[in-house]
Amino acid sequence: MSFDTTAGTRGGRQPAGFAARLGNKVMAGRVRKGGARFLGFNALVLTTIGRKTGAERSVPVGWFPGPDGSRLIVASAAGATGNPAWYYNLAAHPDQVQIEVEGRKTPVTAEQLHGAERAQAWQQILTAVPRFAKYQQKTDRELPVIRLVPRSGPEAP
Repeated sequence: MSFDTTAGTRGGRQPAGFAARLGNKVMAGRVRKGGARFLGFNALVLTTIGRKTGAERSVPVGWFPGPDGSRLIVASAAGATGNPAWYYNLAAHPDQVQIEVEGRKTPVTAEQLHGAERAQAWQQILTAVPRFAKYQQKTDRELPVIRLVPRSGPEAP
């Protein structure tokens, strides 16, 4: 499925700057040490390949259980006008993604959900964490819901 969500015309500001980078680093460390919860939901470390640089990029994101062992994440950027940078990295390299959950690295394939699949997943996410509705209300772009499906083969050490 395609990654095709464009930036909106209104929305909040994306978290940025030194404080956001420091917060991401601290949270990623907590996740890597054996799992963590953030603002009431589970977190994982998402590692993508930069679409422009080709360098590995890691960021902590909240996740929700999906079907058949998959995980769902939302490219909310806290309701910002634009998508987070990691969304574009996923779009460029959906088969070169890795997640870390509870100290375990797993290669995954990323796919953006659309239509009825997205609607069902979005409802599940709102039921689990109702505050995501506020992110959607801030912006006129449809917040992308991404399913991360484990790839076949051994897990990374």
